[in-house]
Amino acid sequence: MTERDPAENRVLALDMGSVRIGVAVTDPLGLFAQGIAVWQVREGSRRDAWRERFEACLARYDPALILVGMPRRTDGSWGPEAERIAALVDDLRAAYPGRRFETWDERYTTVIAQRVLLEGDVTRRKRKERVDKIAAALILQNWLDARANAGSA
Repeated sequence: MTERDPAENRVLALDMGSVRIGVAVTDPLGLFAQGIAVWQVREGSRRDAWRERFEACLARYDPALILVGMPRRTDGSWGPEAERIAALVDDLRAAYPGRRFETWDERYTTVIAQRVLLEGDVTRRKRKERVDKIAAALILQNWLDARANAGSA
């Protein structure tokens, strides 16, 4: 990693589904989240095809932190999907030891993203293409807002 200007401490967020991964990044000042991509987990016979795109994002944005959405149950406990994500985050930490990883509660982000797209009268096909990207942006913006609120309290 290169030495960074404090104004360029971006955060990259991942909404890790078993079929698609939504991706979002902050602006250079780290104030706003923007959905940037949806990656397919599997392309043909390649199970981790998304890793090449992940590495390209690391090179392009050089994020100070990679935030991964943690799918918790409504009562806050972990289910099988959360266990899968925790193991994946452990694998990413091992593969990228110079990077910081953190998880963030992603409860209801996909539901909210679906609702936003429905209210925007987006077709079913386009909703499927965009929902994961919007969910990743919601995860990231929730995290940014929580940090801002903690700093002002």
